[in-house]
Amino acid sequence: MKKFSEILKQCPLFVGIREEDLFRMLSCLGATVDLYDKKYTVLAEGYPAKHIGIVLSGSVQIIQIDYYGNRSILSNIGPSQVFAEAFACAESSSIPVSVIANEPSEIMLIESDHILHTCQNHCGFHQQLIFNLMKDLATKTILFHQKIDITAKRTTRDKLMTYLMLEAKKAKSSAFSIPFDRQELADYLEVDRSGLSAEISKLKKEGILDTRKNHFVLL
Repeated sequence: MKKFSEILKQCPLFVGIREEDLFRMLSCLGATVDLYDKKYTVLAEGYPAKHIGIVLSGSVQIIQIDYYGNRSILSNIGPSQVFAEAFACAESSSIPVSVIANEPSEIMLIESDHILHTCQNHCGFHQQLIFNLMKDLATKTILFHQKIDITAKRTTRDKLMTYLMLEAKKAKSSAFSIPFDRQELADYLEVDRSGLSAEISKLKKEGILDTRKNHFVLL
């Protein structure tokens, strides 16, 4: 567990918690760590919403599949980031999405009851943990509204450019990499892959952007 100390210190759940308290707290919370192979389902749709996850290495994708089998990527979660916390806090009977390892990944799972309800040890850091959780949920709400703003655009070009401009702003550079390949980007934008590829080709010809694989430059 201690080999992940640097990653855990960057996790938004543990902001303001002293390093010497961190591992005592994780023991108190009953945290477990497992390695998941690429494409392995960490949490499946319909699974009881009783765990909060933290990516320690690798990455996972939050996906939703509709009645017809169409896949939508809701978000990509990297090291030190948290997932499934909203469903756990809402005490949903089951989660409406699946969490899939995007590559070999080490994941920490914590039973949400251990976070939401103070333990009998009356740990001093527990209130800080709950405060951090609420702040993380608020941040995720903002990101969710950004996703809605992207997918609400009428055309594939508008969806793509809105997403790329947000990524450029986040990177503070006109050159940046995204966490998706072409099919994953299409699934995230909720558009057809062939239509997306056609729009990217048009934008390159028009001198609006340049790209190689998942690296983009806004010109």
